[in-house]
This record gives sequence, C-alpha cells and structure tokens, in this order.
Amino acid sequence: MSVKPTIVLVHGFWGGAAHWGKVILELSRKGYADLRAVEMPLTSLAEDAERTRKMVKQQPGPVLLVGHSYGGAVITEAGDLPNVVGLVYIAAFAPDAGESPGGISQALPPAAFPNLAPDSDGYLWIKFDKYRESFCPDLSADEALVMAVGQKAPLASTFGDAVTAPAWKKKPSWYQLSSQDRMIHPDNQKRMAERMNPRRILTLDASHASLASRPVEVAALIDEAAKEVAQG
Repeated sequence: MSVKPTIVLVHGFWGGAAHWGKVILELSRKGYADLRAVEMPLTSLAEDAERTRKMVKQQPGPVLLVGHSYGGAVITEAGDLPNVVGLVYIAAFAPDAGESPGGISQALPPAAFPNLAPDSDGYLWIKFDKYRESFCPDLSADEALVMAVGQKAPLASTFGDAVTAPAWKKKPSWYQLSSQDRMIHPDNQKRMAERMNPRRILTLDASHASLASRPVEVAALIDEAAKEVAQG
C-alpha cells in the first residue's frame, strides 16, 4: 500500500508561511492531512535550510518538499535528507552547486529589480507602493495590501548565499513556471527548470504569487507529485 508523504511547504522572500494559505486549503480538500509550513528567519541560506531540515526530521515518514521563490533554493539545499522523496518548485530558484539567487538574478534581471530597497539594518524590502505590481499584480488590491504590509524582508546578504550540493540532482522534481513573473525572470525559471529534467513543467499565466493567484493549479501539481512519489 502506498503511503502519502507529508507535504512540507517552504516560503520565499517577502512573505511567510501564511503565503501558502490557499494552497493548504486546496490540499486539505484533496485529503492531505499531513501538511506543514516552515517559518524561516530569512537570515541566511544555511540557517533557513537548517530550520527546514529540523521540520523534515520531525516527520515520521516520507516528505515531499515544496518551495516557492527563494524557498526553492532552500529545498535544493535541504532536500538531501533520506526521508525527502521529491521536490516541487513553485516559481522558484533552483540553483546548481555554487550558484546563488542573487547571481542568477543579476545574470537576467527581473522587471521588479528597481523596486527593491535596502534599509539601514541590512534588510531588503519591496517598496510598499510597488509591492502589488512587483509581486502579485494578479491578486486583488486588498490581498496585495495585506501582503505588502506583512512582507517578511530577508537580510540582503542572503541573496548571495550559494547552494552546495543541489538535491534536485538526486531527487525527482516538478516545476511550476510563472510566465508573467516580475520577481524571477521567466526565462531564468525556464532555464533552471529544464536543466533539472523534472517529471513535469507546468507553465501558468501568473505572477510570482502563483501560490495565491492560482492555488487550484498549484495544488494539483503538488498532488500529482505526491501521488507519484507514493507509488515509488
């Protein structure tokens, strides 16, 4: 009998675990009871990966890791644990060894790059009045306002942290590409996705916030991945 994996959701920059809210509801409706969402400090790739590893190690069975945005770099770094059976990337970074989110972005800058602003404490924010157009233009003004005010800024130095041994080279992977993404250039997403040779690439006409604007399709991809890894 196949065993459903626990699904561990890993958020990205400028948001926390709550960004997964709609996807959590969709997965719950599909019968997934074992759902977890990591809340990371966004202080360094090493610290964020370690926080994720701790949650994965707490799960008694197989785990499917799902990363959005920078969370893709985190699951790439933390996905080497033996009970991780698959990786799902949602409009996410999927760095190779020695690559960082910052280096990938500088090679092909996204449209919203000018809307990022560091503060005097070293944290990097999306300008509050530019959040919707940058991160989630396909969400309502009210939803975008809540995300903007509640954004969780990373330490800017985290952008430069490089992956060591990418888990996607050993674990089955899936990728959702957002064709209207202004935070990670769609061509960068395509390049990263294709070199992973994933089981599937799902392209959505969506912004960076596809997990909130297209939760039905995102949850369906996660469900597909969970069913495949459960079959072995």
